[in-house]
Amino acid sequence: MDDESTINAASLLWEMMQENSQIDVLPEHCRPKTLDEGYAIQSQLENLTGLTVSGYKVGATNANVQKGFGINSPFFGRLYDNFIYSNKAFIHRGLVNSYAIEPEFDFIIGKTLSPRHTPFTELEVADAIDTVLPAIEIPDSRYKDWFKVKAPDLVADNAISGLLVMGVPEPSLSRDDFISHHVEVQINGNTVAHGLGSNVLGGPWKVLTWLANKLNSQGMTLNAGSIITTGSASDVIYCGAGDAVKCDFGTLGCVSLEFE
Repeated sequence: MDDESTINAASLLWEMMQENSQIDVLPEHCRPKTLDEGYAIQSQLENLTGLTVSGYKVGATNANVQKGFGINSPFFGRLYDNFIYSNKAFIHRGLVNSYAIEPEFDFIIGKTLSPRHTPFTELEVADAIDTVLPAIEIPDSRYKDWFKVKAPDLVADNAISGLLVMGVPEPSLSRDDFISHHVEVQINGNTVAHGLGSNVLGGPWKVLTWLANKLNSQGMTLNAGSIITTGSASDVIYCGAGDAVKCDFGTLGCVSLEFE
């Protein structure tokens, strides 16, 4: 894929993000065929937005999801400051194409991890963490059905990134492994799902280490202050307009939102 095709794909995706519109798939002349081409489009998308990258989201951290997308590892996207909300967020109609939520264990990096020749260990990544927090991601896509496109398409589309609602950071729990940590998801006061930290690649620390080394392999820095999402601890939960969502992470606290 040449530079012109990469720019064309990124321009179309950015236009749809601003309009909250969707297509079936990118035109053939600028559709990525490999993950590297998808990441090149995603990088160009960052250049076009003019927005601040506040961190990274990691998607496809569940083995069944990876199988469905035809890959054997997660993928990442950028988190832009304009798409991040605080706890008890009110999500206005028209901000997203679908009412879906994912309960997540998210983290804030406290120490910059700069590119180097050797991989980062899980212990090094854990030592770089400042705080952990409960969060709800609202995934969204510029494709009408993201299960009908391929992984390179999704990577180009900023890894199905939509909105992120962040709970209150909890520094005292930043060294917990969260593998057996439970989350309860409620919609309109009714429990609809449960999740565990082990559902994301065997535990959030493995997700964080994967991301640090993936960025490292691309010569990218993981800056102090970055927010990192680790994927859904439960199945994706589909909601509707007017629904109130609450995710109870026990000792980690609760995070909630309401759809207009």
